[in-house]
Amino acid sequence: MGAETEYGIHAPGTEQFNATWLSTQVVNAYSRETSHRASAGGETRWDYTDEDPLADARGWSMPRAAAHPSQLTDVEQELTAAQIALEGGESGDATVPLMMNMVLGNGARLYVDHAHPEYSSPEVTNPLDAVRWDAAGDLVALAAVRRIAATPGLPDINLYKNNTDNKSVSYGSHENYLMPRSVPFRNIVSGLTPFFVTRAIMCGAGRVGIGQDGSGLGFQISQRADFFEAEVGLETTIRRPIINTRDEPHAVAEKYRRLHVIVGDANLSQVSNYLKFGTTAMVLDMIEHGSAPELEFADPVATLRDISHDWELQGKHRLADGTQVSALDVQWRYLDAAKAHAAARGSSHTNTGDGHTAALLAKWEEVLTGLGRDPMSLAGQLEWVAKLNLLQQYRARDSMAWDDPRIGLIDLQWSDIRPEKGLYYKLLQHGRMQRVVSDESIAAAVHNPPADTRAYFRGRCIQEFGANVVGASWDSVIFELPTLRRLQRVSTKEPLRGTAELTGRLFEEHHDLQGFMAALLAGSAEVP
Repeated sequence: MGAETEYGIHAPGTEQFNATWLSTQVVNAYSRETSHRASAGGETRWDYTDEDPLADARGWSMPRAAAHPSQLTDVEQELTAAQIALEGGESGDATVPLMMNMVLGNGARLYVDHAHPEYSSPEVTNPLDAVRWDAAGDLVALAAVRRIAATPGLPDINLYKNNTDNKSVSYGSHENYLMPRSVPFRNIVSGLTPFFVTRAIMCGAGRVGIGQDGSGLGFQISQRADFFEAEVGLETTIRRPIINTRDEPHAVAEKYRRLHVIVGDANLSQVSNYLKFGTTAMVLDMIEHGSAPELEFADPVATLRDISHDWELQGKHRLADGTQVSALDVQWRYLDAAKAHAAARGSSHTNTGDGHTAALLAKWEEVLTGLGRDPMSLAGQLEWVAKLNLLQQYRARDSMAWDDPRIGLIDLQWSDIRPEKGLYYKLLQHGRMQRVVSDESIAAAVHNPPADTRAYFRGRCIQEFGANVVGASWDSVIFELPTLRRLQRVSTKEPLRGTAELTGRLFEEHHDLQGFMAALLAGSAEVP
């Protein structure tokens, strides 16, 4: 599993630079921050060879001519100085493209995704590591912001871990889960839809305003819910679906599919993020083995919004059979099914990773119990509850209505990634938000890849031989060897190969690229 986070970006006090150019400055700044561009991945281009964003899990491909430009993620995006000049920014050498992509030494990717800087975390095998390497991305973004602030001539840039500008624009926080190709996609849709429609009560990030432009008065649970318009579909930026059908496995296509989840919020709360990844992985395991609950909402898209707008959790929502259920009712059904599933299979044989299932089920039950008794009792754990609790305190103290501009600014300041500015971080520093991973382990994850997936091989190659890595992707690393006229592409299509256990000795024993490649390949162009 892994996360993709598009950060909200703002340059206060200036309108002369467009958001794409500002985003390139984030990537460039982090490259400079590492002090050694090449060995930090600063010169590594993304390998688009196996990208296929228009393949649909339902069995067809969208014609390229019919695709929205934002869907064409299989070509490199470029922004030249000439384009910057057209936006009113400073021009320079109009032929030199700005840096749009980095592959990092922790196995992650930092790049410009249209008008936002995006951090895509390395692949991990359990929800705690998902939280850890996602939070590492926030430190990467923070380091870039600090570097920009210290660079003369650049505008100040602020980054926000949120999902909307409250002016009708939403940007994504996506999740990815590896699944067997053998699981019928219709089973994924039927098993996941009710879960996703109700999941925000645990992992919503909270938002001031109702509707896509936030003009409606009030507070809602999810930042993303108002932007969804379909139940199932391929798109991610228009006509957003609850279940995304992009069939781009980044792995052996005959064996695996990558479930690309776009319905979630960007989380700063560690507990909310942990539950987001852990419960979803558990539900996918139930779907794989035919033990997921069987229920269907009459109108999933409308129900997704209705639940988000009902922060008191009092609403009832109609199922296809006419019965009425609450969001909590549905989550309890999934939890009860998960407990039975874990008991039947053994907790070490579920998608949440060895040793993680019992703790996940306990936290899931604790949170649902707390939501049923008093949601505010979870202000130290769930993000939307913590934000609402803080907003209500400000509203009571200063007699502010929901449409008071100061309330909107507080909502924005919650997600500021700078610890001295971000309100979430203020609560964390004062012990008012629960941690599930330590600050030390997050800091270590900024520089080190997970040991138990192919991200280890990718990250170590960047660390050790970055000057000779000319391209990389989730399923490849491309080397340029001085003694060879052709580039050497090493396939990493098996996500659980290339681990520390399988390749660690290669890095320990071979510090020169020639010897490393000879030992690695030994007649094969696939990583051990």
